[in-house]
Amino acid sequence: MKKKILIPTKLDAIAAEILAAHGGYTVIQDAKTPFAEQAVANPDAYALIVRSENVTPEIMDAIPGLKVIIRAGAGFNTIDIAYARKKDIDVMNTPGANANGVAEEVVALILADFRKLVEADASTRRGEWEKTKFMGRELTGKTVGIVGLGNIGRLVAKRLSGFECRILGYDPLVTADAARNFGVEVTTLETIFAECDVITLHIPENAETKGIVGTRLLSLAKPGLTIVNCARAGIINEADLRALKPQKQLRYLNDVYPKDEPGQKSIADVADIMVPHIGASTVEANETAARRSAIQLIDFDEKGIASYIVNRDIPEGLDRNYCTLAYTLGALARGLIGRNQALSKIETTFYGTLGQYNKWLLLSILSGIWDDIDRSSDVAKTLAHLKEMGVDYSDRIVDPEKKFSNSMTLDLLSLDGRRNHRISVRGTVAENVCMVSRVNQFDHLYWVPSGHALFFQYKDRPGVIATISRRLADADINIEDMRNPFDKASGDSLAILNVNKTVDPALIASLGTELAATMAQQIEF
Repeated sequence: MKKKILIPTKLDAIAAEILAAHGGYTVIQDAKTPFAEQAVANPDAYALIVRSENVTPEIMDAIPGLKVIIRAGAGFNTIDIAYARKKDIDVMNTPGANANGVAEEVVALILADFRKLVEADASTRRGEWEKTKFMGRELTGKTVGIVGLGNIGRLVAKRLSGFECRILGYDPLVTADAARNFGVEVTTLETIFAECDVITLHIPENAETKGIVGTRLLSLAKPGLTIVNCARAGIINEADLRALKPQKQLRYLNDVYPKDEPGQKSIADVADIMVPHIGASTVEANETAARRSAIQLIDFDEKGIASYIVNRDIPEGLDRNYCTLAYTLGALARGLIGRNQALSKIETTFYGTLGQYNKWLLLSILSGIWDDIDRSSDVAKTLAHLKEMGVDYSDRIVDPEKKFSNSMTLDLLSLDGRRNHRISVRGTVAENVCMVSRVNQFDHLYWVPSGHALFFQYKDRPGVIATISRRLADADINIEDMRNPFDKASGDSLAILNVNKTVDPALIASLGTELAATMAQQIEF
């Protein structure tokens, strides 16, 4: 059966042609009917290929068969990628397809502003002849700063090379040696704003970059600095730019807005040139993005090539079962230490080949510990969030003497009054089944966490299991599975019971008291 592909946008026909020629797809391309109506009319669509359309949770809910969304372009801020991940929808982009179009637009905006072409055109059409009024500047020999040295930033540097500019660049991910290869001298943001005649922005909008171009940097600017923003609206602090523009005689050239839609723009009184987000609006860019979208979808379906997925919660090469295991261990440890207990430290150990995936697995662990952690989140941001909460994290060096196969250990520590409380769990995957092999000192469990689970730790003595069984039976609760290991060193036993339904917390508390248990918990998996 052919997979249905919905293209609700004016995209170059090459995408539909490639997919149709393949033979495995049915393509519906409609740029006129409202997107929401198309979504409702095509609930069986397998994939969406979009440009700047907003792909909201409502759109995704209207297409229950949706598995892939491809953004024919680089930016994917119009797609709710976190919600897509929750729906198990892979989101791809086509980075670099629009890069040359945007790079050329940057140069065009600079030249148009330097030579006052927009005003000169309007004046001449009015029958005026004001050559002196439109005295301009030359780009040749100027110092240009490029903030962000990705695909677009590098192409801007290449396009400017013919103007014999001195080019400064800022990008924490690009080394000085690499930047020199494309004619850029790496420096700081402060130096760029202090020394450049022109600055062009090519960074994403996120928590770190939102409003980054504000009073602090603008106050360093050379008089007459021209700023070009073909990246994202939010990286400019509009109020700060408005306040400092007259004092610094700044020029501002803009192609980006909070939303791509008609209507008055808040930046209108500040922008010297503003255009409607047309950086990628070239015949060549549209054709390239469309072609790549189709090829990437076919490669994903036939070869499993997932290089362009932007919201994948696991990397290629990692068995998804280990992400499930990591999540399960996080939920188990959190439940055993107490969901309302403040944590002071998290420690992990990843054995076998899992060490190379530690950051990915950590996100799954944390999402099991805290409901509001998203598995597709940025690892660095998540670790910073832990630090803000006062939780230390360490990934322990593997002890080679233990010679464990692929498995992981998770320890949670909390400060309970003046006493540190620790829960330690270990797990592995066997025959595609997640198993818990250790809880604290109780080893070799090989217990499958599922359904409704009860945990009681107590001083070992005869009759305890009989007491638990009787009390549960009196409440019409059936035991479906059980583990009952004994630890000689402490004299404790641990009873892990899978039961057929949720147990009243009052009964668990009563049993804990009756058994003099040091642990009496219920965890739902």
